Amino acid sequence: MSRTTVATIHLGALRHNLARVRAMAGAAKVMAVVKADAYGHGLERVARALDADAEAFAVAAIADGLRLRAAGHRQRIVVLSGPDTPFDIAEMQRLRLEALIHHDVQLPWLAAADPARGPLRVWLKIDTGMHRLGFPPERARAVHAALLAMPAVDRDIGFMTHFASSEEFEGRETALQIARFKDATADLPGDRALSNSAALLGWPDARADWVRTGGLLYGLSVVEGRSGIDFGFRPAMSLATRLVAINHLVKGERVGYNGTYECPEDMPVGVAAIGYGDGYPRSAVAGTPVLVNDRLAPLVGRVSMDLITLDLRGVPDARVGDKVTLWGEGLPVEAVAASAGTISYDLTCGMTRRVLFVEDEN
Repeated sequence: MSRTTVATIHLGALRHNLARVRAMAGAAKVMAVVKADAYGHGLERVARALDADAEAFAVAAIADGLRLRAAGHRQRIVVLSGPDTPFDIAEMQRLRLEALIHHDVQLPWLAAADPARGPLRVWLKIDTGMHRLGFPPERARAVHAALLAMPAVDRDIGFMTHFASSEEFEGRETALQIARFKDATADLPGDRALSNSAALLGWPDARADWVRTGGLLYGLSVVEGRSGIDFGFRPAMSLATRLVAINHLVKGERVGYNGTYECPEDMPVGVAAIGYGDGYPRSAVAGTPVLVNDRLAPLVGRVSMDLITLDLRGVPDARVGDKVTLWGEGLPVEAVAASAGTISYDLTCGMTRRVLFVEDEN
């Protein structure tokens, strides 16, 4: 029997979400983050859907920039990791990619670059508190001056930072990071890009010249207890499969590996064709919400490689072949992620090649 696990990518939802981002961003331009194969939704597919309305794309690697250029996209493309080796500079010039500059090791590579290959646009990354990538704020002016002196570097230098906890709307750290960034870049010419998706929602002071949104484009939220739907965004991915068996078990019988679930009464247990081999989280616990024919049928037992088992007491008329929704309309992926002890991004990025991807214009 062929497997029936399907991820449907809703192109209309992607466009709706970008329009919603733009409305919230005010005068800021939108940098659509399509790294990690567009958060698992498909790089080329998402870029095609957003091409007309995104001023720039952001990727994690030069290879993704190459894929976008090969697909015909002419927007600005920012490589968020910047060059990893000195040989990357020429390729970025050839592809007209923009480089994030975040470490001293990159500076001599840029200084040695051939200006005849064309000016390379760069963004100066400032570490305002994430402590991952970026120059300390007190070095921003000196590094900016050094970049301006390099023949191959475009004089239109941007500034970027990344927030550590912008989903905490009442927290102090993001406000401190904004202040550090403003102090470090005061009076320096160039565009500013601070806001990620959560900052767009909760920190209007960080919108600046560009908003750099990823999760919201896909209808995803990392705000605890809130889904993208709560903020007016639509899920861009629906994941579904089918029931392949229904077993009628009696009170006390155990389900799945190691018998971690014991039937509290006589009950129907459904078996659905999806597992961690498809990217469904093995860490999902009993009670994780699943829908069968749009009605709740909680997970019972352990997730296995190919199958999950479901409590069908709330769906007594269920039949083999019925639709099983793992997330999508009616079931936010954030709810599943919470039960699995992770975030929505992890789930959509985790789909494997065994899943069939289809597109829907809605």
